[in-house]
Amino acid sequence: MHELGIVFHIAKKVESLAVENHVNHVAKVVLEIGEVSTVIPSYLEDCWKWKCTKSEILKDCQLEVEMIPAVTFCEDCEKTYGTVEHGKICPYCGSEHTYLVQGNEHAIREIVVYDEDCEENADAEAESEALEEIAHEDNGAMPIADETVAE
Repeated sequence: MHELGIVFHIAKKVESLAVENHVNHVAKVVLEIGEVSTVIPSYLEDCWKWKCTKSEILKDCQLEVEMIPAVTFCEDCEKTYGTVEHGKICPYCGSEHTYLVQGNEHAIREIVVYDEDCEENADAEAESEALEEIAHEDNGAMPIADETVAE
């Protein structure tokens, strides 16, 4: 279940942004999830609900998932088509010279915060301590590997 790792990564990013912007509560996070990304939205939502019980900043935070349709491009006829409906073979010309142009990604689209959840007099030292705590928090999740380039 890689959804748990994705939730921890997203929650850490949202918490860091909240602290940096002097926000003490996030109301909603909107995620874009690719149709063929292998992320299962219901699993993601279950993991999100659990994670939000462990964070003051995210307590009762809603998660909204928007699906990004999978689209494939054909190099021979230069047309795009729905990947899920047609697979790798172009429905227009029958070519196998195709590649996925969207639908495998996931990203934070929006973070919703209300004015009453923002601090006017931010303490730089407290902000630094909170960011440090978030950076070292693991909550039992496996770390997400950074992208590496093979040499």
